[in-house]
Amino acid sequence: MKQITQDKIRNLAIIAHVDHGKTTLVDGMLKQSGIFHEKQVVEERVLDSGELERERGITIMAKNTAIFYNGYKLNIVDTPGHADFGGEVERIVQMVDGVLLLVDAFEGPMPQTRFVLKKALDAELVPIVVINKIDRPHARPEEVLDEILELFIELDASDQQLEFPVVYTDARKGIAFLNQKAFIEDSGKSGSQAGGQTRGESKTKASCETGGQASVHANCETGEPNGNGQASGQVRSSSAQVSCEDRGKTTAHASASSQAKEASLKPLFDLIIKNIPAPKGDPNAPLQLGVSMIDYDPYLGRQAVGRIQQGCIHNKQDVAVLGSGEQIQHSRLSNLYVFDGLKKVPVENACAGEIVVAAGLDDINAGCTIADPEHPESLRFVHIDEPTVSIAFLVNKSPFAGREGTYVTSRKLGERLFREAESDVSLRIKETDSPDQFLVAGRGELHLSILIEKMRREGYEFEVSQPQVIQREIDGVKHEPVEDLIVEVPEEYVGIVMERLGSRRSEMINMQKKKDGTVRLEFYVPTRGLFGFRAELMTETRGTAVMNHSFHHYSPYCGEIHGRSRGSLVAWENGMTTAFGLENAQERGEMFVGAGVSVYQGMVVGENSRPSDLAINVCKKKRLTNMRSSTADIAVKLTPPREMSLEQCLEFIAADELLEITPKSLRMRKK
Repeated sequence: MKQITQDKIRNLAIIAHVDHGKTTLVDGMLKQSGIFHEKQVVEERVLDSGELERERGITIMAKNTAIFYNGYKLNIVDTPGHADFGGEVERIVQMVDGVLLLVDAFEGPMPQTRFVLKKALDAELVPIVVINKIDRPHARPEEVLDEILELFIELDASDQQLEFPVVYTDARKGIAFLNQKAFIEDSGKSGSQAGGQTRGESKTKASCETGGQASVHANCETGEPNGNGQASGQVRSSSAQVSCEDRGKTTAHASASSQAKEASLKPLFDLIIKNIPAPKGDPNAPLQLGVSMIDYDPYLGRQAVGRIQQGCIHNKQDVAVLGSGEQIQHSRLSNLYVFDGLKKVPVENACAGEIVVAAGLDDINAGCTIADPEHPESLRFVHIDEPTVSIAFLVNKSPFAGREGTYVTSRKLGERLFREAESDVSLRIKETDSPDQFLVAGRGELHLSILIEKMRREGYEFEVSQPQVIQREIDGVKHEPVEDLIVEVPEEYVGIVMERLGSRRSEMINMQKKKDGTVRLEFYVPTRGLFGFRAELMTETRGTAVMNHSFHHYSPYCGEIHGRSRGSLVAWENGMTTAFGLENAQERGEMFVGAGVSVYQGMVVGENSRPSDLAINVCKKKRLTNMRSSTADIAVKLTPPREMSLEQCLEFIAADELLEITPKSLRMRKK
């Protein structure tokens, strides 16, 4: 592999709210970089290689890739968009020098947008704003751009960071433009079809005539560049450039026409090379490599992924590994790799600025430093926000224990949990007084449910408790985590959403009616107030609501929040469910099981229509006599049972209930 000099390297991460198009954009960048041959069939979201990632349509673990463009090497890190996996973003910021902030042209900044941008700004990274999905109906790129600027200001961005370049993309089609006029010409759409471009142009033109707004940074009269020396067509004022009809119309039109002909991501590549700085670090200094990620290979074992901050590293080299303590461990590299497209390519050496993969260091964890053994000096690792939710993992002790799982002992359970904590820096594992129970703390229910699902697919069998929030004592006062919640619903459901959240101790901070007829509601709500809320919201809004939330701050304890308003239907005895027994039981509430299912005494089989729990006999059979046969009655009509997912089960169980998890089944039961 050709050696790349330090000045030709660009290290960047792609950050965004969930489902704003990060992985799709990386797909387009990879395809246009030429790493795939012409006839190769490439799946969508190629970096989401995990089974759970493809099933759920979200990025769970950060992924590294690298592409070459005009002699430059772009090391790209695709990060998760969900708030529960924010720890991946926090540890990635020390590997890169800049970020692409993706924002949906319709949705605008969302809770996770704030979180990831805050981490990037605090790390003094150079941002490039990418307004994606500009082809969406009701897209509003001008308004979204203003909202992004307001968010930058609110997060105390520096003057240099406020001068962020902007590029408009349709990641699915693999096209990028420096202004919206180019998109209109390329797509052949009218201004109204392009998401209100005509209104945006009029607005910006008016601002030019009146002296400009905060979001317009170009000098329309002189065409002077902005403060950091960038051309006005490549910063936030790009939209203003095409709007000042009497000053620069010809230039804007020419630029638009040129881009329309190209119809590629070239404008984005050019912005990355121009605006994101080359990595710093003295290649002649003693080695310092910060480990940000841990990968695993069945043949090579644990692999440390990180950026060389200074010095050079060589294959088969003796190194010192420094952890969080003062202990220094000496080891020897067995293999050294760099990224090339989707592959890891072996190399003999790499120097400051490069992102590498080091194998042969068995006891290394994320946050460690690989250093020169003669000058062992540790790097300062970025602070990772503490977990907010905990769940107890227990050995399965139900009547059906050991029937379906491969790994069922406390030793196997503990080993698996601590192994996960080595690579997931956001996870905390704590042993308890009981050898059969472990306390696992994470960033949210989804974070913990992904771990549970991974373990059950690996053959583990265990039980978990109801999720609990992690409270803190600050200045002698009990505090609890508070989430920034955004709910988008049709206008007719606004009242019921506000009513339901009001009982959960929420505080509404914003309400906005959108062009498509939906209303966007923003709340501060205690984390424990969200337990079980998603299922309730979907029921009350007929499945039309969309909700997103992320941790915002700790606040003084706000008082009691009543849990679910209905009790459980509990099996009376061991046996097999019958249609006859279920017919009588379903009059009491909604069932979770159908006929012919094995149950045991104390197993939760449904939701009661009343607040209290109720024991029912779902195994009851008809009494047969010589005057009455099993077929004498009219066929039993059963309502289809509610199928409960893992997340729904975690939200449903009460404090006196457990969730039994096996590779084949999910069962709720009383303790």
